[in-house]
Amino acid sequence: MAAAWARAKRALATSLCVSMPARQRAIEDAPPVVAAAAEAPSSVSEDKLESASVSVRRLTSFGSRSSQQKTCAICLGGMRSGQGHALFTAECSHKFHFHCISSNIKHGNLICPICRAEWKELPGAQPADANYGRAIVNPLNWPQDEGHMAVVRRLSHTYSGNLQEYLPYFRTLEAGIFNDDEHIDLQSDMNDEHNAVTGSVKINAYSEFPAIEQSVTKELFAILIHLRAPKSSHSASSRAPLDLVTVLDVSGSMAGTKIALLKNAMSFVIQTLGPNDRLSVIAFSSTARRLFPLRRMTLPSRQQALQAVSSLVASGGTNIADGLKKGAKVIEDRRLKNPVCSIILLSDGQDTYTLPSDRNLLDYSALVPPSILPGTGHHVQIHTFGFGSDHDSAAMHAIAEISSGTFSFIDAEGSIQDGFAQCIGGLLSVVVKEMRLGINCVDNGVLLTSIKSGGYTSQVAENGRGGSVDIGDLYAEEERGFLLTLHVPAAQGQTVLIKPSCMYHDAITMENIEVHGEEVRIQRPEHHVDCKMSPEVEREWHRVHATEDMSAARAAAEVGAFSQAVAILEARRRILESQAAQSSDNQCLALMTELREMQERVENRRRYEESGRAFMLSGLSSHSWQRATARGDSTEITTTIHTYQTPSMVDMLQRSQILEPPTADMLNRSPTVAPSQRSPHRFSRSSRSRTTKSFSEQLL
Repeated sequence: MAAAWARAKRALATSLCVSMPARQRAIEDAPPVVAAAAEAPSSVSEDKLESASVSVRRLTSFGSRSSQQKTCAICLGGMRSGQGHALFTAECSHKFHFHCISSNIKHGNLICPICRAEWKELPGAQPADANYGRAIVNPLNWPQDEGHMAVVRRLSHTYSGNLQEYLPYFRTLEAGIFNDDEHIDLQSDMNDEHNAVTGSVKINAYSEFPAIEQSVTKELFAILIHLRAPKSSHSASSRAPLDLVTVLDVSGSMAGTKIALLKNAMSFVIQTLGPNDRLSVIAFSSTARRLFPLRRMTLPSRQQALQAVSSLVASGGTNIADGLKKGAKVIEDRRLKNPVCSIILLSDGQDTYTLPSDRNLLDYSALVPPSILPGTGHHVQIHTFGFGSDHDSAAMHAIAEISSGTFSFIDAEGSIQDGFAQCIGGLLSVVVKEMRLGINCVDNGVLLTSIKSGGYTSQVAENGRGGSVDIGDLYAEEERGFLLTLHVPAAQGQTVLIKPSCMYHDAITMENIEVHGEEVRIQRPEHHVDCKMSPEVEREWHRVHATEDMSAARAAAEVGAFSQAVAILEARRRILESQAAQSSDNQCLALMTELREMQERVENRRRYEESGRAFMLSGLSSHSWQRATARGDSTEITTTIHTYQTPSMVDMLQRSQILEPPTADMLNRSPTVAPSQRSPHRFSRSSRSRTTKSFSEQLL
């Protein structure tokens, strides 16, 4: 037996001339991977080892069939003889670096990345998956230890796909606990980044009118509370680090261009994250699989993450619930926590495993693990991305709303990277955590009657003498506006209405900070005073009313009243047009553009089902949370729909739109430098699409 094992190793070393890769360590959540152990397993017969040696020689005999192929389609590196890289030529005559295709096979890909032919002779000995539809990925071993090379063996046509029949060593169940996140030094990060945030949250208050006649009682007097988060450094070493879990749909409908563009977008995310940020990727189709645990995005980890994402293959159904369950488990079971945490979910289909077929019985809350909902110790926002015209926009919007996240609609396939970039630009600039706005009425008789808080939870005291809004996290320079209505009694001289304040945690130091705004006062003259409404209050009223009309138009469209939906949007747009003609307000112009786009997408059932519902829900999500989402061409720099975008989001969008799509070779260079120090390759949207297509084709 020992002699046979030695012959197999000599055959591998002689024929392939490559160094032996890492010993395969048991990963708790990994599917079985055929790998040679340091000692020959007792269940492997001498005949099988001889077969492995023959298989290796058979593989190397194909080396001259594809001399015209100059580039490895996996890593995009050159393939020339004498460069120190062993080459592998598949049965379909396509050639790859041996270490690239071995890694691809290790991640579960059993078909040619170029022509999609199914292979029978494989390096890395990954058996065919008997359970079609499973997410075809495999977790990476981090870090890798030097060990014996995996035996290259030919797969038998009668092989069942169940490795447990062959090697008892792999009879392990998936881990029940994902507590294998990479260590982080939170205390060191806190000390190094103490001065990252400049200033504190700014509170401004605007009363509807500066004065009310002293004999008049106002039942609904409006006040706008405006909040603005402080600036933050753009440096990766001086901001709050992020724990990010991406949950990616790799079902059969993602095959082709879609999954190639998803790989591009994820490559951008991987390169954007800094060494203090951690990333874990979940891929799901009929079932979900964790590609790798939460890992710091250091240079070696970025290389491995890019390799794992590049190995994704589309197949099977769509099980969103299982994907989110795995993602939530990563968050729950972390041993250590970065200050900022989020889940990004992307899907182009409808969950066919959890939701009932009868739309009248739909309960989208079943898709979201209850352990990460608001009010739990592990609450995390889920930012969802609906991809293409066939995704379930109602489900994706509901998932986001339930978790206090945002829903983005990726209308054009080529915009997925920009959508991710905008979202990441916000997550990498969080400066405020767990903020709560407080309102206290001052003078006797002044009562708080309502708070227009959108998606945020708000409370009004039973006695009407105060209230609060739970806001949560804010990105750098992000703004929030909340309209209050008051009961103002008759009075003389002046009336002190309210005093606003807010409390929050600094996202970096987690220091408790309390900020007090100035008291809001109005004059009470004896006679009537003719004064104009505050433009700030008027602008906010227009936004609130426009959001309410969008919701009403969507409700009409859902029951087939498309002409009524168009009429509702048209009426609100005309009101805004009259306002914009007087003030040329940018917010009004943006709302008008958005309403016009919605009108066009709800003209009939076909338009509404194709994109109208998703566009409207994404807009409602944006206005509900006062946070930027991707919808239509909203991520284009030239568009007029820039509602709620922060400087950090715009900066990340510009980086996405001016930089060439990433390749594996880019991660072999020095760590990412600041945008100002780069030499970006500028090109138009059309040229970027051509470049992306080429990159996508090579990934596939």
